[in-house]
Amino acid sequence: MSKRRKPINPARVMASGFLSVIVIGSMLLRLPQAHEGAGINYIDAFFTATSAVCVTGLVVVDTGTFFSPFGQAVIMILIFIGSLGFMTMTTLIFIFLGRQISLRDRLIVKETLHQESMAGLVPLVKSIFRIALFFIFIGTVLLCFRFIPDLGNKQGIFFSLFHAVSAFGNAGFDLFGNYDSLTLFPADYLVNGTIMILFVIGGLGFTVILELISLFIHRNPLSLHSRLVLIISTSLLASGTILILLLEYNNPDTMGHLPGGAQIFTALFTSATARTAGFSVLETGMLKYSSLLIIIVLMFIGASPTSTGGGVKTTTFGVVLITLISMIKGRHEPVLFLRRLPVYHIMKAVSIIIAAAAFIFMTTFLMTLFENHDFMALLFEAFSAFGTVGLSSGITPELSNPSKITLIATMFSGRIGPVTLLVALAQKKPKDDAIKYPEEHLMIG
Repeated sequence: MSKRRKPINPARVMASGFLSVIVIGSMLLRLPQAHEGAGINYIDAFFTATSAVCVTGLVVVDTGTFFSPFGQAVIMILIFIGSLGFMTMTTLIFIFLGRQISLRDRLIVKETLHQESMAGLVPLVKSIFRIALFFIFIGTVLLCFRFIPDLGNKQGIFFSLFHAVSAFGNAGFDLFGNYDSLTLFPADYLVNGTIMILFVIGGLGFTVILELISLFIHRNPLSLHSRLVLIISTSLLASGTILILLLEYNNPDTMGHLPGGAQIFTALFTSATARTAGFSVLETGMLKYSSLLIIIVLMFIGASPTSTGGGVKTTTFGVVLITLISMIKGRHEPVLFLRRLPVYHIMKAVSIIIAAAAFIFMTTFLMTLFENHDFMALLFEAFSAFGTVGLSSGITPELSNPSKITLIATMFSGRIGPVTLLVALAQKKPKDDAIKYPEEHLMIG
């Protein structure tokens, strides 16, 4: 008698897939060919691979000077795999090899891409791949105009490709050296503008990008999801820009020495990069505490579903905000654009925020036990890791191994989602929702 097959746990498959890529990447980064001069211990290699696959950008060694071109190419490939997602890349490989996509694989892809049905999954995966290649190609070409004259053809093209992949993937890795990121040329509109546009587009989510393309070509209306993503993203970008500009315009350590136009641009860039990109045009460690708090909020919210970024996601924040507004107005159900939001969406959004806050609290708590750094720096590091942002006040290379391991777990949970991780670790089968229990009221608030 044949054994009954266990039900598929898409969360577990996704988590184990990401983990397997990280392990392989860390082994490649340990090879002598991957770095210049001195070797790298396994914790640092594993941290770097996790940061790349989880498109975070936190680094314990300087990517531009420590790793060889081979090591940098490995990091770039890990970023690309991480930005598209493990199951998307697996499906693409199956398509390339001519292998039929099984029902099991389709179910997992459906869950990872947040689709309602399995219809059209393979064309969707192909479209995601084409979109990623298109924007990376455009970004590479634009960056070549700056880097080829400075670095020569071969190095300039690789430099441009690496930063285009890192930007579209919202990874924040750079090759400029000395942990400087983009701070040496904050007003370089070609480089910084190209990078900003790439990570803003990547952070919208492939679903929104496809709908925007369909809107402009076929005049198809946007879904409720896409409209909410665009409203929340635009609102966060605008409000973050205004607040950072007001707080930092007279700070001599950040943008106080820049002309007015450059100040507006750097404030815009900083607001945009806080939503999981990780590139920086200002010294993060020199920002005022008030600015850091604004950035922490933006990092916590993060990018949008099916995007290359992390955080609790814009729609999660939007659903909770809409629910709050509905409660204030005395409504029993949240409504958006004349559409009632399902109770399950509210439960999921609240669960994600609670789980995210718990992960960040635990990360910060553990790091305060292991480190003697300023509390704000440790808190900022924890939010940055969970939001897969990569911004740092400069303490990452100085962290002890226990703190690095803690951040590895936080980056991993931030990339696949805290609730997804908990579901992946759960052993029990979910109970049947068809069973309805008696209702009883509680005193809330």
